Amino acid sequence: MKTLQTLFYITICILVASCNTTKPITSQSAQAEKEQALINNDTVTIANDKLEYEIIIIEPGFNFWLASRAKPKGYYSQHFLETRNRQYVIAWNQRVMQPQRYDPGLYEMQIDYQPEIDYGYDVNYKLYNYFIYFQLTYKQQLTHFTPRI
Repeated sequence: MKTLQTLFYITICILVASCNTTKPITSQSAQAEKEQALINNDTVTIANDKLEYEIIIIEPGFNFWLASRAKPKGYYSQHFLETRNRQYVIAWNQRVMQPQRYDPGLYEMQIDYQPEIDYGYDVNYKLYNYFIYFQLTYKQQLTHFTPRI
């Protein structure tokens, strides 16, 4: 009888151990692969075919940051994003024009952002989040607004 009980407990332990091992490993590895793909994909293209413009952001880690840490789309209004982007673009372009004062490795090109053009929500969302990412990553402050997530 003791042998039968021992065999029963061993069988139960083996069944319990075998049931829980495959699902978490699969989901963890799939999540790790997804995160690695976001890290490896360092180019974000923002385009609007109707207006015939394109912004290309080549920044290591930005795509991953945008997917994992930025506020979700819809969190900010388009008006809020446009207002902040105008201020950030002005500050950015001023720094591009002063390479002796600001690191030209950080501020390489001017941004042609025209307030009278409706770029749409997606463009404003990604541009705003790039400015936040840039300020947090490189410890810069473009305006009097404290960059935060």
